[in-house]
Amino acid sequence: MKLKQRPEDFQVTESWRFDEDPAGEWFVYLMDKQKLSTFEAVERICERFRIPRASVSFCGLKDKQGRTTQVVAVRGRPVELQEADLRLKPLGRTARPLSAENTTSNRFAVTIRDLGEEDLARLPAAVAEVRRLGVVNYFDSQRFGSLKHGQGFIVKDLMRGDFEAALRNVMARPSELDLSGDAKVKAFWKEHWGEWERRNPHRGAERYAPVIRWLREHPKDFRGAILRTEPRWRGLQVFAYQSWLWNEGVKRYLRDVVGIGRLVAIRYQAGTLLFPRELDAGLTRALRDLTFPLLAPATRFADPALERAALSVLGREDMALGDLAVPGTPEIHFEPEERPVLVFPGRLTLGEARPDELNRGRWRVNVAFTLPPGAYATLVVKRLFHWTLEPTRARPRPAPPAREPPRDLHAERRKTGFLAKQRARKAARAAARKG
Repeated sequence: MKLKQRPEDFQVTESWRFDEDPAGEWFVYLMDKQKLSTFEAVERICERFRIPRASVSFCGLKDKQGRTTQVVAVRGRPVELQEADLRLKPLGRTARPLSAENTTSNRFAVTIRDLGEEDLARLPAAVAEVRRLGVVNYFDSQRFGSLKHGQGFIVKDLMRGDFEAALRNVMARPSELDLSGDAKVKAFWKEHWGEWERRNPHRGAERYAPVIRWLREHPKDFRGAILRTEPRWRGLQVFAYQSWLWNEGVKRYLRDVVGIGRLVAIRYQAGTLLFPRELDAGLTRALRDLTFPLLAPATRFADPALERAALSVLGREDMALGDLAVPGTPEIHFEPEERPVLVFPGRLTLGEARPDELNRGRWRVNVAFTLPPGAYATLVVKRLFHWTLEPTRARPRPAPPAREPPRDLHAERRKTGFLAKQRARKAARAAARKG
């Protein structure tokens, strides 16, 4: 199973609402972006029009690897941008900045590639499970980019009071996986750490300009330098660690109340995730209504089982709730929040399997569904094809025979494939009814 081999394989359309005000100071746009994160798109808008980052608001973060549409708002003046990978369409004006409250849902259209006959045969049962049991509302790999790039959880450096280590992770740890100009910027500061009078010659260095200006005047005040980073970015570092704690706590809770024998494991960036494959009716109803907390010092528990699961994860980290704080820095703090344990994809539909033009001898399927804000479409897809991501299985892909003559795979599948068998069963039932 392969996702996002092409940008158009993963399309997201945000459903939104805002109170229109013809005299409002915020100009609202529909932003169509491709192969850009929301932060990268906003940075480009700010650089192009010399707008402070605080003057651009948006509802939520959309995936970089795909084509997405979402609303953004610019304070103070209209802008116009029409580029191949980033376009803005005016929608009106409003009196207040946009936030997550302005998003009602997200509609996803996803192409899943590199599928075999076995995958297609197992898919109907997996769809039935998702419709009946939902999907555990974990945070997926996109939330943990700092792990992918070798930075770890930056907020843990901050919680230890090691602000210099945190700043090094932010500014001077280039990732081998990062092919953007930002990696060159970070490589420069890695080589010249502490030489704040130097000019970083690489494109994108202006992103760290407020931090560098501060360090030139206060060379040892790394706490103050951290506070010159973008506030939404700092909040995201806290949220990333909270998200991992949430994932681990929910996994522990499911092991306790569902039992490991009825759970399936799926690999992701930060380890494995557990999903129910079967539940009795009572437990299904209980999990439908259950929330699990994003942990903070102010978190309180009404359910002892939830408390045991959450605190066991903190115990593994050698922490208690009160340790979720950055010393002497109230500007960076943990806020409690409840998150539903399950999410149910709406209007889940499957397209007909087609030959995969990118993977010889394999198949592709289109899947479409809606999700509430904050839920991950990639997890829905992974749950549907969970057997391809089990940590104990590595399914070798058979190599095609040498110089294999061209085949009309679509015609063959119409005759003998899984969908042909489905059609045959329907025809047999119709004949039986006529008889």
